[in-house]
Amino acid sequence: MTIKEMLEQRERDTLSPFASLSGESRGREKPVSTDDMRTEYQRDRDRILHCKSFRRLKGKTQVFLSPQGDHYRTRLTHTLEVTQVARTLARALRLNEDLAEAIAMGHDLGHTPFGHAGEAALDKIVDGGFEHREQSRRVVEVLENGGEGLNLTWEVRDGIEHHSGKVRPQTLEGCCVHLADRIAYINHDIDDAVRAGVISPENLPKHAIRRVGLTHGDRVGNMIASVVRQSMDKNEVGMEPEIWEALIELREFMFERVYSRDWANDECRKTHHIVNELVGYYMEHPWQMPNEYMEIVYREGTQRGVCDYVACMTDAYAIKTYQKLFVPPFFDGIG
Repeated sequence: MTIKEMLEQRERDTLSPFASLSGESRGREKPVSTDDMRTEYQRDRDRILHCKSFRRLKGKTQVFLSPQGDHYRTRLTHTLEVTQVARTLARALRLNEDLAEAIAMGHDLGHTPFGHAGEAALDKIVDGGFEHREQSRRVVEVLENGGEGLNLTWEVRDGIEHHSGKVRPQTLEGCCVHLADRIAYINHDIDDAVRAGVISPENLPKHAIRRVGLTHGDRVGNMIASVVRQSMDKNEVGMEPEIWEALIELREFMFERVYSRDWANDECRKTHHIVNELVGYYMEHPWQMPNEYMEIVYREGTQRGVCDYVACMTDAYAIKTYQKLFVPPFFDGIG
């Protein structure tokens, strides 16, 4: 037996009857040569890990724009925290850890510069709106690898597209990522907001904190344990109602006290301006974009190509491009 065959046999012997077996994947859009060392989901994880879009996540905002300090989350560190939680859930529930990991690693590849502020700006500009979950699937299917896409399995692409929104993934591993994303961002955003001085631990809603814990580690651990208790040996993944209610209470608190506060709105206005100006400029001058995006313009229209180009930018690249296009060079260094 090859190593791949041994791994597939191990999955059949040890995983839950509700797990997604790599040997029974619905496959890829294009055939690929066999790999005797890795299962199909392991190959997907590796393709995501080595792609350019994954590397760009380190330069994209999570919540705090241009944070002063080394310890604030970026979109990359958020992705790694989601991956850790998703793998923990999958392991405890005897689901396919490799599939959960691949989905989690790819779930935010389509995020814009400046986090959700950039996403909201593009959503107002692009015909039909813009959602990062749909853009993430587009990244792995169309934009990566010189326009060839990463040719991932159906299960990974489904999990990436439906990691958020009303439609749930069609695998339990994808559902693990769906919950892991919420567990991770609510708790690490609280951590970052406290570090930034926007809130203090005493501000957190006491009813929710009593249920899930006083510290970041306690809250993450208790939420994971709740999912495991609620989902063990079932063909569904969910959280116990009382813990889910506490998570929602914390989320509402964060929207009220952090995400929607005046300081955040001021930053959003600035980022909306940058995104709006970049889109407007390249809509009028599409030939100034890199060739790979001009090819999209020829195939799918100017707006699609411009949207893909701006969405792929890191925060720093978007600001640098804005300065190059709209700020006279003799202002550089004035202060």
